[in-house]
Amino acid sequence: MVDWYVLNTKPRKESQVESLLSQAGFTVYLPRYSQDSVVKPFFPGYLFLKFKYPRDYQKITYTRGVTRIVGNGHTPVPVGPEIINCLKSREKNGLIELMKYGEDPGPGDEILVMEGPLKGFQGIFCHELNDGQRVMILLNYVSYQGSLLITKNKIKKIKSSEERGHSQSRKQIKNIISQE
Repeated sequence: MVDWYVLNTKPRKESQVESLLSQAGFTVYLPRYSQDSVVKPFFPGYLFLKFKYPRDYQKITYTRGVTRIVGNGHTPVPVGPEIINCLKSREKNGLIELMKYGEDPGPGDEILVMEGPLKGFQGIFCHELNDGQRVMILLNYVSYQGSLLITKNKIKKIKSSEERGHSQSRKQIKNIISQE
């Protein structure tokens, strides 16, 4: 039976092992993410491989860059396909999206700015811009009311629109969008 297994690789050899085993006809999954514009393995030193045990065991363990197949000491332990599916479901453009500050906010949700010069400011999430990296939020402070463009990964959702009574915030959002 063909199952998914976890391979432990030598340090920084994940891509090399992925390439060698793909060329040998195996199904390989190396989850990756991007941090500061650098693509990195999600699990450094590990990747997932689909193969038939024990038939392909020796071929895999003797592949350059492979340290071992993760197991219980005697045999490799298969990984459920739901784990692979869960990881792949978090991918966007082939990279796993990291949720830095929890779940993504939606229109009308109250947010908190977590980084930068506006750290600590609260506002209302308006909408995500086309590039997927920036968002528009509404700020409401003592004598200032306005909209602000900010990087998406610098905000955190603190209340959903349902929790805060969203009718007023929806009117504000519609007004801002119609002014663009």
